[in-house]
Amino acid sequence: MTLLAESPPEVGQYPSLPSAHTITLTVNGTPVQLQLAPWTSLLDALREYLHLTGTKKGCDHGQCGACTVLVNGKRINSCLTLAIMQDGNQITTIEGLAQKDVLGQEGLHPLQKAFIEHDAFQCGYCTPGQICSAVGMLNEGHAKTADDIRELMSGNICRCGAYTNIVDAIQSVISSQPDTL
Repeated sequence: MTLLAESPPEVGQYPSLPSAHTITLTVNGTPVQLQLAPWTSLLDALREYLHLTGTKKGCDHGQCGACTVLVNGKRINSCLTLAIMQDGNQITTIEGLAQKDVLGQEGLHPLQKAFIEHDAFQCGYCTPGQICSAVGMLNEGHAKTADDIRELMSGNICRCGAYTNIVDAIQSVISSQPDTL
């Protein structure tokens, strides 16, 4: 049996890379246009192009949840979605959760306050994803008990042991301010 080596393709025979796409996202209430390579993840678009570094890159495989953001109010692992798939959507990152009051003063989201009050961010690396995921979970309206919270937050891993405080913080918001979220 003889194996024949293929001759290398001639110049111009290689497929060309897809060109950059222009997309529009509304990030934390502000419309932005980006020109991105089609393989750019939403996470990289937020961190590298918009410099919103509150969203963390953890495992980059959708397993730790550190990159959780809200897309049209629903939580999503931003490392697992391409930015071009979110063209036209509203993206909320941890930087966008703070709310302005009637005087224009910016205040923390009730979940951000609860995380502080319950010491739910020991090392802090998972905290932005935890809070965004908790906001999404509360938007879903299924969490009623601590067991519900643990199950519905299971996609967000805390490796430093703050997990019980995270559950306490979320539960305090559910019980005290369900109408303000």
